[in-house]
Amino acid sequence: MSYDIIGHMAIFQAPIEKKKAVAILKKHNNIKAIYYRGKIKGRLRLPQLKWIVGTRRTETIHRENGCIMKLDIKRCFFSPRLGCDRLEIAKKIKAGEKVLVMFSGIAPYGLVIAKKSKAKEIYCIEISRIASKYAIENVKLNKLNNVKIIQGDVKRIIPKLKIKFDRIIMARPQLKETFLKWAFMVSKKDTIIHFHDFLKEQDIKSVKEKIEIEAKKARKTKKKIKILGIKKVREIAPYKYNIRVDFKIK
Repeated sequence: MSYDIIGHMAIFQAPIEKKKAVAILKKHNNIKAIYYRGKIKGRLRLPQLKWIVGTRRTETIHRENGCIMKLDIKRCFFSPRLGCDRLEIAKKIKAGEKVLVMFSGIAPYGLVIAKKSKAKEIYCIEISRIASKYAIENVKLNKLNNVKIIQGDVKRIIPKLKIKFDRIIMARPQLKETFLKWAFMVSKKDTIIHFHDFLKEQDIKSVKEKIEIEAKKARKTKKKIKILGIKKVREIAPYKYNIRVDFKIK
């Protein structure tokens, strides 16, 4: 039975008997609580958690890629399964780049990029006030001076930004719209965008067309794109994947 470890908590994605949960708790000293996670709901992607055993406290500190990440697992969305993706993107970033992270949550992408690259500036935009509060605290905990946390809706924030970014991370799949329109607003020639989506195996090839259609819709920006690569980040269901499309503005 698989589970995620976030800080000192084990999060199961399928129901688990209390007896088995107690056994896991006794076996692993680093685990202090076990929860079952139901559906993720709402635009803030809050997990529906059920306490099984251990401490009932939902605030914890997670460590990943040399970063300290404080969060409340009940009030913030966070996936430890994207740790490799965060590090991979950070390693692609060149010295002096200005980076935008849309839908940034508690700022895991921003923190890893700041720690593992020589990016000049990293802007993280997040609509959740609670997640933004933790993001600000995480920047301080990691003693970073090049990460700026902006709380608000990307639709309202981006038009006010007077910056063109070298790289944009869009790591929130399955939204009602792609939000590429707003990414294009703050991109320029040679900007690289990392666009995430949830797709079935047979639909992966169509994502290029999806992005090209959005580029044509952006009449003011008139963007043309070049696909650099499409990667299956992780399998989320049988024959369904969290994919990442890396593409460049031409």
